[in-house]
Amino acid sequence: MIIETLKYLFIGAKEDLDLFFERAQEKGCIEFIAPSGKKPVDFPSAIQNLLAALKILRKLPVKKAFLSNTSRAYACESALRIVTIKNEIERHEEQIRLLQGEIVRVAIFGDFSIDDLEYIERETKRSIQFFCMKTAKASRIEIPEEAIYVGTEYDLDYFIAINKKPTSYPDMIEMRIDRPLGELQNLLAFQKETKHQLEAELKGYAGFGELLQHTLASELDEFYLVQAKKEAEYPMEESLFSIEAWVPANKNAELRAILNDVAVHGEQIAPDEEDRIPTCMENSGVSRIGEDIVKVYDIPSVSDRDPSLWILSAFTLFFAVIVADAGYGFLFLTLALYFKFKFPKIQGAAKRTLKLFTILSIACIIWGVLTGAYFGINFASDSIFEKTSVIRYLAEKKAEYHITEQDRAHQEWLAKQPALANATSGKEFIENSQVITEFSNNILLELSLFFGVIHISLSFFRYLRRNWAGAGWILFLIGGYLYFPYSLHASSMMQFLGLVNKATAGSFGIQMIYVGLGTAVALALMQKKLKGLGEIANVIQVFADTLSYLRLYALALASTIMADTFNAMGCNLGYFLGALVILLGHSVNIILGAGGGVIHGLRLNFLEWYHYSFEGGGRLLRPLKKLTLRIKEE
Repeated sequence: MIIETLKYLFIGAKEDLDLFFERAQEKGCIEFIAPSGKKPVDFPSAIQNLLAALKILRKLPVKKAFLSNTSRAYACESALRIVTIKNEIERHEEQIRLLQGEIVRVAIFGDFSIDDLEYIERETKRSIQFFCMKTAKASRIEIPEEAIYVGTEYDLDYFIAINKKPTSYPDMIEMRIDRPLGELQNLLAFQKETKHQLEAELKGYAGFGELLQHTLASELDEFYLVQAKKEAEYPMEESLFSIEAWVPANKNAELRAILNDVAVHGEQIAPDEEDRIPTCMENSGVSRIGEDIVKVYDIPSVSDRDPSLWILSAFTLFFAVIVADAGYGFLFLTLALYFKFKFPKIQGAAKRTLKLFTILSIACIIWGVLTGAYFGINFASDSIFEKTSVIRYLAEKKAEYHITEQDRAHQEWLAKQPALANATSGKEFIENSQVITEFSNNILLELSLFFGVIHISLSFFRYLRRNWAGAGWILFLIGGYLYFPYSLHASSMMQFLGLVNKATAGSFGIQMIYVGLGTAVALALMQKKLKGLGEIANVIQVFADTLSYLRLYALALASTIMADTFNAMGCNLGYFLGALVILLGHSVNIILGAGGGVIHGLRLNFLEWYHYSFEGGGRLLRPLKKLTLRIKEE
């Protein structure tokens, strides 16, 4: 839920300032307000080194944690050494790269002594130069006689020229050699050996991760405490201090404990117009998992109602509908159980993520059972898998409805499949594979739109007090769901389940559309005066948002078709190759289905649903608290 956040002014004696802030950090319920215009302060070097060292250690092989009665100073020194070693390794890697490039450049000339070369130049009064040029160009020009050909490498010809004085040649590039091949190779070996020693030393710190994490938490706690104290102002020659802060309305007990026996008084004050009030979200259980999902997209404003449980419920349903397979759900659940037993001590966000994965897995199993989908396998009509399928039950009811009504849909099927005239029950009618496939697809399509109507209607319902026009749009959506099957000469679940007669649904549906539209505009005018006239333009938005839920049907159908296709391909390729095709095919389908379930399951919440019941743009309350406490809560 979202807790109201109150603004307080704290005034107290300076001698109690330290105790007041230390208690506030222990309780972790007060966000102190920094003076306007104050620039954020960078972390001190010790914290920066700890952060950098932990980032480095994460890439090393896991070793047994090194924990002993060491001081914070030792941990900080170790972090500095880790960062220094890493920088040295990178420097040596760069030197190795440069040396390797230089060796490739001069290797063609072989190994020689620079001193000998200089001696020859002094004694002979000659200049020795090294040149290279493109091989293709060398074949088209006349090479000077004094240019001695050495060899060709990497499309370049290399030459040595001996002249009385330094000379330049057209199309030739002079090469300067400061260190010969042998010296470069020795330097390369030294750099590699030094780098190897540094890497070995760095690996010795692999077990320091937990130690550095504890030290970092302590350093950050001290840093944030000091910075919070600096935000206090001293209105009376530093004898008193004052500071403003945000406090959740349900933290009165903690606030009293902080102010107990200290010369500090807290008074609630009205927020300023320019204040950006922070949002305090407090959830537990599955609602906390929903809160994590909400934060992926945006933070609710203080005027929003917490959508955490709503988002979790709808996302779970949409993910299951898109994956559309109980077999995949069992695989997900197996993987979730494996991680649960593999990492029994995980806490915080990682534990909640695993719980979310488990919830999604169970939802996929339930939806897959209800739709009779198991790895795309087609079962006999009398199998237990088909008997538990709600989709098959609805298809039978739909067939019975058409047989009873003898409507146009029934006549069209008889024209295409004359043998269906002998069917006397819905079960016999859908024994035809083409009939059951089309009926099942039509039912899934309608269910997708049905979910959309319900989902968006709930969004309007949640904010009726703030948007009166939502009552009209709920009527509009219900009317559209009833009327459009009638206008399209299609049968709806409302008809073949015997809930509403088709003519009645069409008559009431069109009336509800007009009444809903009129009600939305009238209520908007009552609430917003003349600005309410713009409400009529929302009819396109509402209609488009509802149709957007068809993606549930499309993605589920695509997953089912791919599973069936891979099964058919595998059956035609023999045991070994067929099993490989089925395994790879279903692996791809699982990845695409899970990815689509996450992306589109969240999209329908964050875009279509948020349109009508979410303001957003908030910022989370960030109270001063111990880092260990913050990590535990998160």
